[in-house]
Amino acid sequence: MKVLIVKTSSMGDVIHTFPAVEDARRSRPDISFDWCVEEAFAGIVALHPAIGTTHTVAIRRWRKHLLDRATWREAEGLRRALRTSRYDLVIDAQGLLLKSALVAKQAGAPVAGFDRASAREPSAALFYDRRYAVPRDLHAIERTRRLFGLALGYEPDLSTLGSGIVPPPGGLDSIDGKTAFLLHGTSREDKKWPVEDWTGTARLLADRQFTPVTTWSNEREKTVAEAIAQAVPSTVVVPKSPLADIAAILGRSTLVIGADTGLTHLASAFGLPTVAVFLATEPGLTGPRGQYASTLLALPGGRVTPAEAVAEAERLLALKLQAPA
Repeated sequence: MKVLIVKTSSMGDVIHTFPAVEDARRSRPDISFDWCVEEAFAGIVALHPAIGTTHTVAIRRWRKHLLDRATWREAEGLRRALRTSRYDLVIDAQGLLLKSALVAKQAGAPVAGFDRASAREPSAALFYDRRYAVPRDLHAIERTRRLFGLALGYEPDLSTLGSGIVPPPGGLDSIDGKTAFLLHGTSREDKKWPVEDWTGTARLLADRQFTPVTTWSNEREKTVAEAIAQAVPSTVVVPKSPLADIAAILGRSTLVIGADTGLTHLASAFGLPTVAVFLATEPGLTGPRGQYASTLLALPGGRVTPAEAVAEAERLLALKLQAPA
């Protein structure tokens, strides 16, 4: 059986789908999986060994250039590639009309997805041939696992959680000892921890013989990364790099402290001791999940301190070191 997964974005949403793929790989070894995803996250999808072909979309870019011939050529090229692949089933794991449902229909195969009451955009369910009810008050990971089980005919074991991914080759060969990756960059200003809290965190980690590591993807993030390094000279600043290179360095870190951002979800999926600092969003249904993942939530009018973040990271690290090999 040949199945196409449609989960185009964001990075966190893509990573939340990996446990469902793991369930299916164990329960339905007869199935081969391909994936359709936004071009920016193709490297993330490639981390999972069960995924064969990755088809890319560029919906955000296409929307800005709807009248360009190049846009229509790319869209038609995607449609041809999906139809040529001759899928037995498409699973729309996103439940959004433009981002996923319309993309899923391009494959010319039966489409399975959430029913109208379960989909994030109820209108998306109109495009599905098979619709399944999954409660919306569950974490995104569990919702996706349940959807895959219903669509593919098995009962997922929700008592376990595994992503099935490992870090790609690479890393920072120049660093010996313990490293702590600080993921300060995120999409919204209200999600960002103040610079002084990041520098305070780096200082506490350096005092504990960790090498702080950070990176950046735009000029604003570069300013923060350089401020951390200026305050704590032992900090290693990784220049703006391809996502696969960052994933390789991240995956070999000793621990991770991050904002509400996709790379924080990736760290927890790698099984790293990961502390997520949530300031403006509710982590209950979309926060990082994992055996060694934890979320610190700033209550209204309150804050998360560097001391709290470092103490929680050390607690998670101790748990991992004590776990049976």
